[in-house]
Amino acid sequence: MKNRVTGIGGVFFKSKDPNATKDWYKKHLGFNTDDYGCTFWWKDKEGNDCSTQWGPFSEDTKYYEPSKKDFMFNYRVENLHELLKILKEEGVTIVGEVEEYEYGKFGWILDNDGNKIELWEPIDKAFL
Repeated sequence: MKNRVTGIGGVFFKSKDPNATKDWYKKHLGFNTDDYGCTFWWKDKEGNDCSTQWGPFSEDTKYYEPSKKDFMFNYRVENLHELLKILKEEGVTIVGEVEEYEYGKFGWILDNDGNKIELWEPIDKAFL
């Protein structure tokens, strides 16, 4: 498999007050926030529209489990099912089952430090 990860799909972190955090980033850094955080749009080397998501979660979220960390990275991938098959063969811990939505497919793994990583095969045009 040529490309495993093609970019950063999102940065997620726990916050005592996600709404106040989104408001702070909007006011002071100009983030165009919504219910989910902020979507940053960019072009890949072929000129395709792509996105990266920034989002605070409540500090009691279970979404990052089994990781105990206060953050989770999301990486963009080209072929999620193939990549997960390869990672499993390499002994990487797969967490849960692949979930599919109109904006892409998601899978989760644990790195060597036990950090949960979200892998996303995006359908960016769903956001346009």
